[in-house]
Amino acid sequence: MYLGIVLMTVVVITGCFQYYQESKSSKIMESFKNLVPTFALVHRDGEKQQVHTEELVVGDIVEVKGGDRVPADLRIISASGFKVDNSSLTGESEPQARSPECTNENPLETKNVAFFSTHAVEGSCKGIVIYTGDRTVMGRIAHLASGLDTGKTPIAREIEHFIHLITGVAVFLGVTFFIIAFILGYHWLTAVVFLIGFPKIVRSLGIIVANVPEGLIATVTVCLTLTAKRMASKNCLVKNLEAVETLGSTSTICSDKTGTLTQNRMTVAHMYDLAIEECDTTENQSGTQQVMAEGSTLASLTRICTLCNRAEFRPGQDDVPILRRECTGDASEIALLKYSELTLGNVSGYRAKNRKVAEIPFNSTNKYQVSVHEVDDADKSYLLVMKGAPERILDRCSTIMVKGEIYPLDEDRRKRFEEAYLQLGGMGERVLGFCDYRLDIAKYPRGYEFNVEEVNFPVEGLCFIGLVSMIDPPRAAVPDAVAKCRSAGIKVVMVSF
Repeated sequence: MYLGIVLMTVVVITGCFQYYQESKSSKIMESFKNLVPTFALVHRDGEKQQVHTEELVVGDIVEVKGGDRVPADLRIISASGFKVDNSSLTGESEPQARSPECTNENPLETKNVAFFSTHAVEGSCKGIVIYTGDRTVMGRIAHLASGLDTGKTPIAREIEHFIHLITGVAVFLGVTFFIIAFILGYHWLTAVVFLIGFPKIVRSLGIIVANVPEGLIATVTVCLTLTAKRMASKNCLVKNLEAVETLGSTSTICSDKTGTLTQNRMTVAHMYDLAIEECDTTENQSGTQQVMAEGSTLASLTRICTLCNRAEFRPGQDDVPILRRECTGDASEIALLKYSELTLGNVSGYRAKNRKVAEIPFNSTNKYQVSVHEVDDADKSYLLVMKGAPERILDRCSTIMVKGEIYPLDEDRRKRFEEAYLQLGGMGERVLGFCDYRLDIAKYPRGYEFNVEEVNFPVEGLCFIGLVSMIDPPRAAVPDAVAKCRSAGIKVVMVSF
């Protein structure tokens, strides 16, 4: 009787451990549903309506703007500077432009399709819903991942093998004692007692029952649960307890790049003023990165980064560290915005003092962005600032600023620019060129009507200021983690596209 109570208690405790861990994992997985949008702006019956994303159907016309998450797979029918962040789908940290034109027969490659759960970083679009829910590309990936037959874990196979072995031994001993008791003349019913337990000899501990390791499952479950709790304290969720042991037999780790090995945020890495200046790319930047003299080249470069930039901080984040603030805009422009905020301080206030009066947005034809500003100084002249592909920017310049002084752009300085450009590009960094130009106040007095369609202001003969390169830097803990894996004999492989 007492043995039965003990066995039942062990079974109940083991079941409670497993239920607790699986319930906790399920609740965390349920919370992931908050990562997808709840509502979508849809055109129905000639009106715009806010509906739950679950209520979208194929054929609905949906509006998406910068800052939204795409609520379904959409065929773009109109777009205005629309870009999406596909890093959750492809691992590519650079925003991808989307337009109504079909550019590829492969729907995964064409630019007129936006995928469910990707993030709209800027612009706006209208699209027709072509797939919803599990039929979307993201839904199909999730279905394939959840439907994989992973098979038994190594610990499950080992425990099963051990149980088979113990069972064989227990049955062999039980049958052996049954035969011996029968040979010695015991009644067959008494001999059966030997099979499951002979009271007078083993004091109610059955031969077969005594060989059953009833504490094994409880011990293994407790050990795995404690390990899972330690991993949870390091933000690692264990859905299946048996998977914990698998880590102990790991020989190769295949890791994604964007957001796993890297910080998944573009960061200013280098600035060029006839010499390459290195910037802070750590995860905990706090404070001014460069001490810049008024009128210096780096100060002018930072001014262009601030003014020729459409990225903005979302409101209500004054108490949030600069690097953790949410922004709207292109990933590269967000990197420049955060750099300027760290360097100048109040970017929004600086922009308000230097009001933008005209702008030509970046496009794939010109490969540059230009804006004109009313500068807050005694001169009262307009300042034209431009950024874009370095080779395109340099072609539009006739002078260059070096250490705060302006010189003609001769062949020697062009050659040094090309060497720096190749060096920064060779480090895998995205490079942008910057230039500016003071408009003649006699030709362009305050109140002048700038026309960005006819471009009634100069976009050539400008002054080249410098280069800025950006990179998605590795996480601070990655080198040490990779070194520990290698010292443990684990091979780390980066898998990216």
